[in-house]
Amino acid sequence: REEVFKVHSKNKPLGEDVDLKVLARRTPGFTPADIENMMNEAALLTARRNGTIIHMDDLEEAITRVIAGPQKRSRVMSDKERKLTAVHEGGHAIVARAIPGADPVHQVTIMPRGRAGGFTMQLPEEDRFYDTKKDMETELMVLLGGRVAEEICLEDISTGASNDIEQATRIARLMVCELGMSDLGPIQYERNTGSVFLGRDYTQNQQNYSLATAEKIDDEVRKIIEEAHKIARKVIDDNKEDVTLIAETLLKHEQITAEEIDYLMKNRHLKRDEVEESVSEVKEEAPKAEETK
Repeated sequence: REEVFKVHSKNKPLGEDVDLKVLARRTPGFTPADIENMMNEAALLTARRNGTIIHMDDLEEAITRVIAGPQKRSRVMSDKERKLTAVHEGGHAIVARAIPGADPVHQVTIMPRGRAGGFTMQLPEEDRFYDTKKDMETELMVLLGGRVAEEICLEDISTGASNDIEQATRIARLMVCELGMSDLGPIQYERNTGSVFLGRDYTQNQQNYSLATAEKIDDEVRKIIEEAHKIARKVIDDNKEDVTLIAETLLKHEQITAEEIDYLMKNRHLKRDEVEESVSEVKEEAPKAEETK
C-alpha cells in the first residue's frame, strides 16, 4: 500500500507532516482504487480550504470519508441525541481498549456520517486474512459495548444500537452455522448461496438441518451473544467513569483521536483544553491591563 501511495501522491504537494508509512498502516483492506479515491478526496479538501499543501489532517479526513462517508452537516441532533450518541460511542471505545486483542481505536466521533449518528473507528495493526474464534468473540464484545453503555450510564436503550445488534447476530450465527465454532461441533449447517435473476442478486441460506437442530442452533447463537454481552457489561461497570469522561469530551469537541484518548485517560482532560484555557486567561487579562493604564 505504501508503494501505491507513492504512485498516487507523485503529482500532489504533500506537507512535511505526511508520512506514507503511517498512512499505509492506517488503511488496511484499502484497494489501489480506494487509495486513489482517498488521495483525490484529500486534494479536494485542501482546495476547499484554499490551501496549496495537502496535510496529514486532510488525509485523515479523506480516509474517514472513504470508510464512513462525508459529514452530514445538514443533520442536526438534539442535545438528548448527542448525549446518547456520545455515551454509546464511549462504550465502544472503552470496551475496545479494555479487551486484549481488540483492534486499536483510531478515532471516535459523534459527527453524523452516512447513516450513522457517530462511530468508533478501529484499525488493525497489521493485515489479517483469517479471523480466530477469539477474534470474533472480541468483535462481538466491542459491538455490544455501545448498547451496554446505554443500559448502564443512561438506564435506557435506543434504536442507535440496531446496526451493532444486526452485525453481532450475523457474526454469532456465522460462527455456529458455517464455521463450526460452537459446542455443536465442526459441522456446516448453512451456507450462503446466491443466484442472479433479472439483474438482481438474491442471496439465501441453504439449510441442512432438522427443526430440533434449529432449536440447538438458536440456543448456541444466544449463548455466544449473551456471553459477549456479559463481558462487555463487566468492562463498562468497571470503567463507568471513563465512559462518562469520553462522552463529556465528545460533547465538547465532537471528535477525538487515539492519541487524545490516551492522554485523556491519563490526565482526565485533553491537551487542547489546556491551550483553550490559557488563551481565555490571556483574553481576560488584556482588558484589565488596559484599565490599569
